[in-house]
Amino acid sequence: MSLFSFSAFILSLKLSFIGVAFGANVSKKADKEIKKTFDVEQTTLVQTLAQDVPGIDQERLYTVFNEGVLLGYAYLGEASSQTDTYEYLVIFDANFAVKKAKVLVYREDYGSEIGSKRWLKQFLNKTPKDRFAYRQNIAAISGATISVKSMTNAMNNLMISLASWQNNETANKS
Repeated sequence: MSLFSFSAFILSLKLSFIGVAFGANVSKKADKEIKKTFDVEQTTLVQTLAQDVPGIDQERLYTVFNEGVLLGYAYLGEASSQTDTYEYLVIFDANFAVKKAKVLVYREDYGSEIGSKRWLKQFLNKTPKDRFAYRQNIAAISGATISVKSMTNAMNNLMISLASWQNNETANKS
């Protein structure tokens, strides 16, 4: 076995182990959405960050692979509603453009309209360079003001954190 094929074999084992170990943190709903978004039957999810970075907990950002090929990234977030929190998923392509945003679990009686595909499509194709502003480029929803503002702030914070992390990663490679 050549050194290259042995290294590829070890990398494959590491990806398999990491995907199993950390994939357990991803809910079935999130896993299903990731596979549907990338139109694949199987994915391997690997934690993207070795440690927390400002604004992003390392256990929330995953790199998505299919048979060793990079498909994109997935972020599992949590945001506040009026009296509780809700969980959401943001799926990015390999260049960190939003492919899908989805509310996975909403625990309130009011405001669940933020989970509608129609409202969430406002975030599609946005990148870490984009910013969101309630009632400017993000539509209001009657009866869901708190949740709309919360999701808008969560997406802004995520994009700002991703942009900062990407800039620091680029600077560290130079």
